[in-house]
Amino acid sequence: MYKFSKRCFDIFFSLLGISVLLWLFLIIAIAIKCSSKGPVLFKQERVGRHGKTFKIWKFRSMVVNAEAKGMQITTEGDNRVTKVGKFIRKTKIDELPQLFNVLSGKMSFVGPRPEVPKYVAMYSDEQLRVLSVKPGITDLASIEFRNENDLLDGDDDPERKYIEEIMPAKLELNLKYIEKAGFFYDIGLIFKTIGKVIKE
Repeated sequence: MYKFSKRCFDIFFSLLGISVLLWLFLIIAIAIKCSSKGPVLFKQERVGRHGKTFKIWKFRSMVVNAEAKGMQITTEGDNRVTKVGKFIRKTKIDELPQLFNVLSGKMSFVGPRPEVPKYVAMYSDEQLRVLSVKPGITDLASIEFRNENDLLDGDDDPERKYIEEIMPAKLELNLKYIEKAGFFYDIGLIFKTIGKVIKE
């Protein structure tokens, strides 16, 4: 019953969100095209439920071929981030195209954030349990580590810090989410996420 109600919620509210925010999508698309060369959308391979990969969609916030010019993580002062990108990343507007990922069934509104294959390959058997559920736009780790870029900024080896400190902490929170997951618990996490965005 939980899975059915969760999917119905995802379909209804992703369609509603896309319809209501279409004007914002257009404005952001124009701003991205006018401020830097490259496509409006950024697509990246992520690992979803049961280890199946899919393309996650975001508004492009970095220069073209950014991954070839640096790490797969970003810090606060990352010079690959464009001027428009700084704003849409700070406000999380860059994540809005994931409404289409939710509508297609690859993601849900709430669930462990999907990771790139490179880092998933480092998961322990216990940590791989996060792949037993559908990934989401927001989760406990997204709320707790909302300012992840700030935590990595200034570190001599930000990728090492991410792999050894931040990633394990996020996965621990994701595993806790799996144990508590329920329709109303998910709704609570959505409101907490909205509250964080408004507060900042």
